[in-house]
Amino acid sequence: MDKRNTYRTAADTENILKLRAVLKTLPAFASDYFRAASITTETSTRIKYAYDIRTFFQFLIEQNPVFKDRQITELTIDVLDMVTPLDLEEFIEYLKAYKSPETDEYITNGERGIKRKLSALRSFYAYYFKHELIKTNPTLLIEMPKLHDKDIIRLEADEVATLLDIIESGDSTVSDHQKKYLEKNKTRDLAIITLLLGTGVRVSECVGLDIQDVDFNKCGIRVIRKGGNEMMVYFGEEVEKALIDYLEERKNIVPIEGHENALFLSSQRKRIGVKAVENLVKKYSRQVTSTKKITPHKLRSTYGTALYQETGDIYLVADVLGHKDVNTTKKHYAAMSDMRRRKAANAVTLREKEN
Repeated sequence: MDKRNTYRTAADTENILKLRAVLKTLPAFASDYFRAASITTETSTRIKYAYDIRTFFQFLIEQNPVFKDRQITELTIDVLDMVTPLDLEEFIEYLKAYKSPETDEYITNGERGIKRKLSALRSFYAYYFKHELIKTNPTLLIEMPKLHDKDIIRLEADEVATLLDIIESGDSTVSDHQKKYLEKNKTRDLAIITLLLGTGVRVSECVGLDIQDVDFNKCGIRVIRKGGNEMMVYFGEEVEKALIDYLEERKNIVPIEGHENALFLSSQRKRIGVKAVENLVKKYSRQVTSTKKITPHKLRSTYGTALYQETGDIYLVADVLGHKDVNTTKKHYAAMSDMRRRKAANAVTLREKEN
């Protein structure tokens, strides 16, 4: 097996097992859809769709008197033909706040969450309608939520410098116990955050890196993009130095069996996980700014914005970030920047200044 795919293979296996567990809670006919979807979608997409479709059936059982006191697993395919556009409008309202069957806590959805769940349901219906297993497709008769553009949250250049300085110097406003932990891991943390800021890779791509994926001759890292495509992402001198320093330190760490190839290791000497990277980014960044919620994805946005401002080449930004559709990149990075809006603040004079 290709060592570079060990992380991706493990993640896919975990998702497949999760999907099998969720399918046991869905109507039997749902298995046909997910088997067909396995040809064109990633495992991470299918498990999200499975949760979303289960939420739909949960809604029918809880809110529709026709299905009251029935179990989701007992439902048959004719249920899909019984759903009306009005039912789906009620489903949209339901999605704004509903109780989780596992935790009994309320789950809320904004416009993006609602749109994703409706997209999952539309795909689900389309499969059975295409194969003439149902006669109607009410999902085509309702409007999808309109998404409103959001400002890109990112770090300014001075904030990036401050963030890296805090990690490098160990000058953190945390407890003595936390300082000892940060000091122990600062070379690794600096390498991770410098890599995210200096290449714009996704956090999943970062934690999935193996030592063999780093090529110092080409100054690049080999990553597996969404969809499984392999790509070489190049880095500059700052990233190179941070990686060299970390790899020198890593030589003294004996990884747990099965994690020997992982580039970034946790304190338990295992491949570091996405959640751990999210936590360390949050931990350091809140010392730089209290008004921005910085995540690894926001570091990716920081890189994308800086690259676009430097080059003005939206196609280059799309290529480096691994966007399949350049329109995705345009939507996020070609909009009016904060810098231009700030200039606009002083462009109009309301009163003549006195000499």
